[in-house]
Amino acid sequence: MSRIADKLAALRAEKRKALIIYITAGAPDMATTLAAVQAAEQAGADIIELGIPFSDPMADGPVIQKAAMLSLKSGTNMAKIAALVREIRQHSDIPLAAMAYMNSILNFGEEAFATSFREAGLDGLIIPDLPSEEAAEMDEICQRNGLDLIQFIAPTTNVARISQVCRNARGFIYCISTTGVTGVRKVDYSGIGRVMNEVRKHTDVPLAIGFGIGTPEAAKAAAQYADAVIVGSAVMQNLMDEGVPSVRVLVQSIRQALDERMK
Repeated sequence: MSRIADKLAALRAEKRKALIIYITAGAPDMATTLAAVQAAEQAGADIIELGIPFSDPMADGPVIQKAAMLSLKSGTNMAKIAALVREIRQHSDIPLAAMAYMNSILNFGEEAFATSFREAGLDGLIIPDLPSEEAAEMDEICQRNGLDLIQFIAPTTNVARISQVCRNARGFIYCISTTGVTGVRKVDYSGIGRVMNEVRKHTDVPLAIGFGIGTPEAAKAAAQYADAVIVGSAVMQNLMDEGVPSVRVLVQSIRQALDERMK
């Protein structure tokens, strides 16, 4: 099992919900990213999702797009992100997943990406623009290198596609709460909740809800359907506006809300 699977299994045994925190690598610089990762872990994050910046991020809302532009302007590249992963690993065993668009991986080389990032200490890979029907080659590369290739479902996912996604699922399944791009907004999680009920007929792989979660209240609402919640835009907004201490406060508040829900 991977670090991701181990962590989620341990939390499930404790009847606790996992908190996955997204942080754009290099926004505004690598030192700040490292400090934010460390602060998030200390505040109660269970898994860190490191965003690899891309110039045309189709799934990202304005906050993550702004973070990506800041990161690219600071000179972020794959080698620097791999070095960041190695630096994190010197201090922590927290599970790490990278969120990257397929063009970034192709430009680096799929095998080279998987090999170098696994050696650096990465555990999983999230590729939002890679449909499950076209993921066989990348999935094989990830399996060969011990990386969990995270699969997606959305409120519009039909039963046939759910079955296909579940056959290949490892680590966790990323459940998109609503159509559209990332960003904090009010979401009715019952729609994706109904799809997740169908998913659970096909797999025991943990389910994580992302998109729209930016407050303790939203995290609690999403957690009633999921094994984990993913928080990204709110984290990056706080980081860019107020710095690392604000990230710590936000993560602490969401961690507390998730734990209170279980009492």
